[in-house]
Amino acid sequence: MMRLRMGGALLGGALCVLGVILAGPASAHHAVQAQFDVKKKVTITGSVVKVEWINPHSYLTVDVKDTDGKTQRWAFEMAGPGALHRSGMSRADRGGLKQGDQVTVSGLASKDGSNTGFMQELTFPDGRVFKFSADINGN
Repeated sequence: MMRLRMGGALLGGALCVLGVILAGPASAHHAVQAQFDVKKKVTITGSVVKVEWINPHSYLTVDVKDTDGKTQRWAFEMAGPGALHRSGMSRADRGGLKQGDQVTVSGLASKDGSNTGFMQELTFPDGRVFKFSADINGN
């Protein structure tokens, strides 16, 4: 009987530890509304610095010249690779984005006022436009 209790206690303890370990990554994921202001849009035009095509979100870093001619670095969170692929972008060529490309990015501004945002639309110099989420009117 003692052996059965000991085995059950070990199994229960192991399941608790496993639950804590697995809960960490799940709790790390956030809603867009938690970090970005869904009522505040931002649009910038600048030069691509870096593209990170990773799960669960991809990232685009862009250098933008402000009105004084100083460079400001902006970082945009994008959808994951699957959603980017569905929008027409390819992981193989990072969506055709290369360092130095001039792009226009529109999206949601960060709540903390930093130069970060959640990208909703990306426009290439050749006029191609990729939309990653609908606006409040469903467009």
